[in-house]
Amino acid sequence: MGTYLGAAMRGAVGFVNQQHESLTAIRRDLHAHPELGFEEHRTAALVAERLHQWGIEVHTAIGKTGVVGVIRGKAETTGRAIGLRADMDALPIDEDNEFAYRSVRQGLMHACGHDGHTTMLLGAAQYLAATRDFDGTVYAIFQPGEEGYAGAKEMIADGLFTRFPADEVYALHNWPGLPVGHIGMNPGPMMAASDRLEITISGKGGHGAHPHMTVDPVLVAGHVITAAQSIVARNVAPLEAAVVSLCAVQSGHLNAFSVVPREAKITGTVRAFKHSVQAQIEARLKTLIESVAAAFGATAEVKYQRLYPATINHRPQYEFAAGIAEELVGREQVVRNMPPSMGAEDFAFMLQAKPGCYARLGQGGGEGCWLHSTRYDFNDAVIPLGAAYLAALAERRLQPDNKSH
Repeated sequence: MGTYLGAAMRGAVGFVNQQHESLTAIRRDLHAHPELGFEEHRTAALVAERLHQWGIEVHTAIGKTGVVGVIRGKAETTGRAIGLRADMDALPIDEDNEFAYRSVRQGLMHACGHDGHTTMLLGAAQYLAATRDFDGTVYAIFQPGEEGYAGAKEMIADGLFTRFPADEVYALHNWPGLPVGHIGMNPGPMMAASDRLEITISGKGGHGAHPHMTVDPVLVAGHVITAAQSIVARNVAPLEAAVVSLCAVQSGHLNAFSVVPREAKITGTVRAFKHSVQAQIEARLKTLIESVAAAFGATAEVKYQRLYPATINHRPQYEFAAGIAEELVGREQVVRNMPPSMGAEDFAFMLQAKPGCYARLGQGGGEGCWLHSTRYDFNDAVIPLGAAYLAALAERRLQPDNKSH
């Protein structure tokens, strides 16, 4: 394994390094032309054009704007297949950067590095198509709508794994919290489940000078916000991880300073790694909020929506991916027990459908360069490393003598 893998790494790294300049140009073009979820028409067209140019079978409009490139090896005797996934969408953010390739679309920005993810998978696909030194099929999955649109779920519902039956699926996300040249992962939860909470408190409006004649929903909202923080502190087991954040409150009108409104709305998010904890928090929130409102003579409606499940790696695929990473960057630069994030990632849907592994690629970055920042930019220096990692996953996994999957 070591002898083969070393050769594969050298081949992939060398090839992608030669394409670094052209790949960087693609990445910066994507950065300058961001598109929101399910609106990635220009991005999808660029991806499809490059895949076709490299002799790759292309399928478009999967899950609305998704693209899949089918790369067949020199042999297909094993019948095995692997999926490599990258997300393509941007965010509704005004960019504060001033470099030449800053977003040309007002209010839209690649603030999470999906332009880099798309480019790295293109680099891996170009190498795999040029060499085809594997036995089986590689599916290069370019996914739309990761940022809140559940694009992975949409692709699966559109027959992704029926039409392109990958045995395993892998993804790579840039991570400014890791130094350049490092790769991190763990054998369990990498990202939390993401749930949406909407609370509507109904009271009785009136004049602020006569509060005794009202049922003040603003007052109730204040108590609800405070009470909700007791759930993680006093209901969730101390060794479990969970977050309840009530992030926005809307009630009344700022110019109507003497008017007690009739209604208040609160929205927020709940994060956890286990279904049991999600269910516990959901039930407790409804009971607590309804009871608090009733104590003040108001009523409350609680809407709880499950958005993304937790992103949980499968141990066999984690062990394989970590081994590839160590061969590529060295054992000392692979973080095998990376702490999970309370953020969410819809690659979780793919990991529910297929075994696989989600890893993070260190890209460094100073203050202000964190994900979703208005001054964020993907580090082009890591394109060859990310592309080589993805290519090596596929090339090694699909060797005829590799039985471990």
